[in-house]
Amino acid sequence: MIELTGVHKSFGTLEVLRGIDLTVAPGTVTVILGPSGSGKSTLLRSINHLEKVDRGRVRVDGELIGYRQAGNRLHELGERQILKQRAKIGFVFQNFNLFPHLTALENVAEAPVSALKKNKLATYERARALLDRVGLADKADVYPRQLSGGQQQRVAIARALALEPRLILFDEPTSALDPELVGEVLDVLRDLAAAGTTMIVVTHEIGFAREAADTVIFMDEGRIVEQGPPAQVLDNPRHDRTRTFLSKVLS
Repeated sequence: MIELTGVHKSFGTLEVLRGIDLTVAPGTVTVILGPSGSGKSTLLRSINHLEKVDRGRVRVDGELIGYRQAGNRLHELGERQILKQRAKIGFVFQNFNLFPHLTALENVAEAPVSALKKNKLATYERARALLDRVGLADKADVYPRQLSGGQQQRVAIARALALEPRLILFDEPTSALDPELVGEVLDVLRDLAAAGTTMIVVTHEIGFAREAADTVIFMDEGRIVEQGPPAQVLDNPRHDRTRTFLSKVLS
């Protein structure tokens, strides 16, 4: 489903990703853990070309993301082609990024109608069904400012689903929420995982990782230090750096 090969990314002199190799199977949930500055968010943003990699390849379903290859050279795709690729890769941000002037229903329906030219009536019917799926059927005509943070994030998840993506990337989807609102968003993620949605989730929610992940990855200083099933990485980590991190998070 997803294959990263030798991915490097720097911002000026700061090397953020240092040769990432990663394969994610379809229908699985991958949780990425790690301290701030370890490269987790940059890795996610590289998968849908929100960040251009300096070296390496990113493929989704065998398709090279952001570039076309001619011989041994890569040529960046045009913006329209990149947007078409991104439409197949859902992205849920930590700060929701909803359009404030659109209702919850309009936020969910906007991209399929404007970017993919989907039938408006059918799209709005599906948008209502998606709001119902995330428990917000009664908030369809409400604006983001009238919603709690947890409700806004659930609208953002419905919006990502509206494009019928191959996979969904979640960048710390609960970090901007008050503690009492975290559970309602994690419940939606658990439902998506149970339905076989391919997901990569950057989070500090160890309980979610233990319960829902097929694979847990620990990153530090731009490298994947450790990866494996939750029971192995969380309960019996092989690397000292992983043990130190988990001892602080779980204490």
